[in-house]
Amino acid sequence: MRLSELSGKEIVDLKRAERLGILGHTDLEIDEQNGFVLALIIPTSKRIPFFSQSKEIKVPWSSIKKIGSDMLIIDVDDFE
Repeated sequence: MRLSELSGKEIVDLKRAERLGILGHTDLEIDEQNGFVLALIIPTSKRIPFFSQSKEIKVPWSSIKKIGSDMLIIDVDDFE
């Protein structure tokens, strides 16, 4: 599967039954030696005027359970 095929898919957490983001808005952690994807890094932010809080959710690639036509389903115990 190519990265371009993953772009735009919604990321859904199986245990919490909530949307985490869209894959086009995430970063990938890649092993530079062999090119394998290690994790998805999903930014989350709360915008308050004149102040913003940013947090990232790191999802190991092994936690992806299903890749469908329009979403990725992940199953993680705790976010890093």
